[in-house]
Amino acid sequence: MVGLVSDVGLKRKLNEDYASYLEKEEFKVYVVADGMGGHNAGEVASEMAVKRIINYIDEKYSSSKINNLLAEAIEKVNRDIFNYSNTNESLSGMGTTVTASFITKDFVHIANVGDSSCFGIRKNEIIKITKDHSLVQELVDMGSISEKEAEKHPKKNIITRALGTGSSVCVDIFELENKEYDLYLLCSDGLTNELTKEEILQVIMEEDDYVKIANKLVYLANEKGGRDNITVLLFGGDI
Repeated sequence: MVGLVSDVGLKRKLNEDYASYLEKEEFKVYVVADGMGGHNAGEVASEMAVKRIINYIDEKYSSSKINNLLAEAIEKVNRDIFNYSNTNESLSGMGTTVTASFITKDFVHIANVGDSSCFGIRKNEIIKITKDHSLVQELVDMGSISEKEAEKHPKKNIITRALGTGSSVCVDIFELENKEYDLYLLCSDGLTNELTKEEILQVIMEEDDYVKIANKLVYLANEKGGRDNITVLLFGGDI
């Protein structure tokens, strides 16, 4: 079962988020991307990122060393987006965040670039697996502000890393064991800017249907203001 909902929110005219997934007997891959606001063709970058990461893994799975496959896919797609942005002035500077999950019988790999997030859920707890590449996160790491202050910081949306804005990119990969978590949630910052992880967990605990959970999370994010596009992708952690 998979719950996938992407919503424009209440303040934006265009949905620059994109999400998709592929489930096969040998592997599963799930991807969420958030085209960068204020950049040209963010919606193009996010769709390119998601589709090409999934296609790369699907094409290379049987012939490549799968331990590095998710990072390779994202690095390749970064070059694709960067090169494409240089073909047309209207596309110059386009970029996107990405968070992805690659699940095989041997491992779970989580990747992120930017400030889209992956959470793991087990029993009655929720853990943020990824770490934002953002100015505010850097301030937290330096001890300049607290986690609580970071939640409402006016520069919360300034990211320090993205796909497509340079010819190379550093990808964070988190290696997990199978069944370490019961569920995974990938989302754009349109969700996490409006709801705390405790509020997200409460919705997950109240429902069994992943589609209903995704819809309710988007509904609540819009109730809280819906200031950005909101994308939720919820799925199980086994294969």
